[in-house]
Amino acid sequence: MTEIEIGELFAPAGGWKVRILDLSGGAEDNIVEDVSGFATLMQANAFARRYVRDSIERCRTPRADAKAVLDAWFAFGEDAHALDAGEDTWRSATELQDFAARRASAEDRNWRALDPRLDDEMEDDA
Repeated sequence: MTEIEIGELFAPAGGWKVRILDLSGGAEDNIVEDVSGFATLMQANAFARRYVRDSIERCRTPRADAKAVLDAWFAFGEDAHALDAGEDTWRSATELQDFAARRASAEDRNWRALDPRLDDEMEDDA
């Protein structure tokens, strides 16, 4: 088994966590929050990727080129990554250029569908 396969089988206590960072410097240590409760590292990485993709799209203005989108994101956006996953965590740096160059679909941006906090809210409503 590879390292990521073991991580997929055994989540840390409380599940995997994703750290959301405010690139504008508005939060202490740039940390906005840690989202916990992801059952697998794959889900945590997918959440982080979609969260960043959505943040980039919120920074996109009409007719902005990729450089302008990235400049806006680095000034006002939010980054995210899974905690304690070492080399197996998804990092925005690997896809930023592509994200800035092409618009995202609604599905690419839908981090809410993977948010474990919504599961908690649904259980409270039941």
